[in-house]
Amino acid sequence: MSAILPADTSPPLAIAPPSGLRRAWACAPRGLPVLAILALGYGLVPALASPYWLDAILIPFLALSLAGVGLNLLTGYAGQLSLGTAAFMAVGAFATYNFHLRIPGIPLLASMALGGLCATAVGLLFGLPSLRLRGFYLAVSTLAAQFFVQWMLTRFGWFTNHSSSGVIDAPELRIGPWVFDTPVARYLFALTVVALLSAAAWRLVSTRTGQHFVAVRDNELAARVIGIPVLRTKLLAFAVSSFIVGVAGVLWAFVYLRTVEPAGFNLDRSFQILFIVILGGLGTIRGAFFGAALIVVLPLLLSRLGSWALGGMFDSGVLEMSQRIALGLLIIGFLIAEPEGLTALWARARHALARRLGIARFH
Repeated sequence: MSAILPADTSPPLAIAPPSGLRRAWACAPRGLPVLAILALGYGLVPALASPYWLDAILIPFLALSLAGVGLNLLTGYAGQLSLGTAAFMAVGAFATYNFHLRIPGIPLLASMALGGLCATAVGLLFGLPSLRLRGFYLAVSTLAAQFFVQWMLTRFGWFTNHSSSGVIDAPELRIGPWVFDTPVARYLFALTVVALLSAAAWRLVSTRTGQHFVAVRDNELAARVIGIPVLRTKLLAFAVSSFIVGVAGVLWAFVYLRTVEPAGFNLDRSFQILFIVILGGLGTIRGAFFGAALIVVLPLLLSRLGSWALGGMFDSGVLEMSQRIALGLLIIGFLIAEPEGLTALWARARHALARRLGIARFH
């Protein structure tokens, strides 16, 4: 080929050196956006957000994001479909409540860790069918966890401290001398827990264990051939996912609802978290946050839009129905047009901005 094609005698393209802003972006460490978001979350948000924004939007967003991170580890990375996420959240919340109630003086973080471990044990129990089942059949088996846990919580009064209504007040959020009893304090508590567990999940998927998760998800037979312990990998995915989801249940009950009740962890909650993972993007940590943001903000947008368009005819019943319809249409649209969810859209926008700014690497 070199004898046929003429030699390229044109001068090499001159690459302009990056300007100050471009050089700063190109040389910035990859963790800078995360540090910027944390600085925003710890510094600016508590100073500017109203109690309504903290209680009604940001705290449920954080709890649902953490549950989405846990389910994404199991479904997005390890490929094990689960429809019992709310059950594992309920186990974490009720176990934490009972540890706090029945062991005098136990620190809150210790009871949360024990609650997460209880969710891990239940997750492992209902993850055992994954050794023989997969896909739709595994999803149905995890659905049994949802019905079984709800039945246990309503049938045996010991779990709710024999409350006649089944609704119990969450204990005080206290760590040593610090009491988290204001919207800002509860938001900071939830943000810290979510940041730490999300960082741990991100670190896990960056290790060889995370590679094993992906290998089992992509081709279980090939993973077994190259020596990956498939059964142990599946159970590990169930264990880690259930622990994170269990702690998310504690945040949902103790920090957001401020009550512990079985109705807060019904089947709708399981599907809601599954939709978060689908809309945000399977197999990404940040996808859980994108999906949770959409799920939390969507009712507010529909409420404002419906009130503007229909006035008094747009009541709570119409809002709930329109929310279900809009969510269904969004899921269908994403599955057809962009199966990788909001994370893929974010990546496209980021790369487009990088090309416009003329920098090779953009975070």
